[in-house]
Amino acid sequence: MEVVQQLEFIDDLQKLGISYLFEDKINQILNHIYYDCKNYERDLYSTALEFRLLRQHGFSISQEVFDRFKNSKGGFKSSQGDDTKGLLQLYEASFMLTQGEKTLELAREFATNFLKEKLEGNIGNIIDDDEYLTLLVHNALELPLHWRTQRPNARWFINAYERRPYMNLVVLELAKLDFNIVQATHQEELKHVSRWWKQTSLAEKLPFARDRLVECYFWTIGGFLFEPQYGYARIMATKVNALITVTDDIFDVYGTLEELQAFNNAIQRWDIEGIDKLPNYMQICFLALNNFVNEMAYDVLKEQDSLIIPHLRKSWADLFRTYLQEAKWYSKGYTPKLEEYMNTAWISISAPAILTHAFFLVTNPIEKEAVQSLYKYHNIVQCSAMILRLANDLGTSPDEMERGDVTKSIRCYMNETVFREEAQKYVRFLIYETWKKMNEERVADSPFQQNFVKCAVDLGRMAQYMYQHGDGHGNQYHEMKDRISSLLFEPII
Repeated sequence: MEVVQQLEFIDDLQKLGISYLFEDKINQILNHIYYDCKNYERDLYSTALEFRLLRQHGFSISQEVFDRFKNSKGGFKSSQGDDTKGLLQLYEASFMLTQGEKTLELAREFATNFLKEKLEGNIGNIIDDDEYLTLLVHNALELPLHWRTQRPNARWFINAYERRPYMNLVVLELAKLDFNIVQATHQEELKHVSRWWKQTSLAEKLPFARDRLVECYFWTIGGFLFEPQYGYARIMATKVNALITVTDDIFDVYGTLEELQAFNNAIQRWDIEGIDKLPNYMQICFLALNNFVNEMAYDVLKEQDSLIIPHLRKSWADLFRTYLQEAKWYSKGYTPKLEEYMNTAWISISAPAILTHAFFLVTNPIEKEAVQSLYKYHNIVQCSAMILRLANDLGTSPDEMERGDVTKSIRCYMNETVFREEAQKYVRFLIYETWKKMNEERVADSPFQQNFVKCAVDLGRMAQYMYQHGDGHGNQYHEMKDRISSLLFEPII
């Protein structure tokens, strides 16, 4: 293959969800392109595609590669607007930017404007007489590829790929077969975790709480690691998500402030002897949580000779502390400034707790330095948490305020700027800015193994997927049923 064909093939494998089967070969090819292929002729399309794939795989490549497509005034040449495929790749590449990369900022704006014009100018028609390209443009403008989670996107792309001229039938067949095999694996895991959930009786004993076990599992295949070998990690992460959902509802919609303070005190001390002072529903929840922590800690101790009970307990204690703070704000009718809210809310959204458990589930060996960075809430944890919090607030804010939930970032900023539309626009801007920091952290030197880094990045991606059109986990979760069904229960024929 020519260099561009190799890049396109890697890109297709990733979008089809089967690149994990060829990781070593893909890394060999990208290494060869990065170090040895300096002289092949690059147009806008091939330059942007190469830039995105190399950055995605951790190679250091400068934004200056796009300088030759600029005019004397520093903007992109308007003639590039005729190249729809190039514009699409430029748009996708621009979301790999980090802080201060002005060329990529310009690239995003330039490509977005031209692509939108092409869609608007071709209403009822197909861009460049290419149905496949039109599908890709629509999908990209809705959410860029770098912000999409791989497994849900693979289902969509397999269907789109069938419409592609000169598509590779062998690759398509492999993608469909692999999708169905992995789906069957996920179904078996969901059966396993469903039996655990039924045994806890939490759905029965706490009828006010959301019973969202399938959604809790769904988070793990998008915001975690979907490959078959990570089954145990997905099962345990689903239990974490289910327990977080229940405890969140205790603090948000059911418990009195006095009960919540007692519940928080018990968790801060992890005081099993003192839970007789709690109401029955809190006792059941406490013991379910305690049993889970002990189960996971036992498994890790058995496999790695590492005692993690104090670390898991701390993650729950931090979460409950922020839950209580928000409950106090609500009880007083107090709306904090946005900065004050975010100082608490990036923890209360549960991302640090989720990622703490993820760290111990996917890291082997467990190194002391990495654990210390984890509990200082390393930047990559904070970035993931910020995206989850802000995406959640955009998707759930009106609905949760209506049901009496605590204040969200939209309302906090509205108190400062008055208009909801402006507040929503600002929150979207914060998400965009946080992704710049995330892009830096995902390739920076850190004590974390790549599996954990991927979990942190994918949690942010899954947040945007779940809350893109409303609350995919809460009261509007019915809107997610078709998506969930297509990924978990409907094989590709």
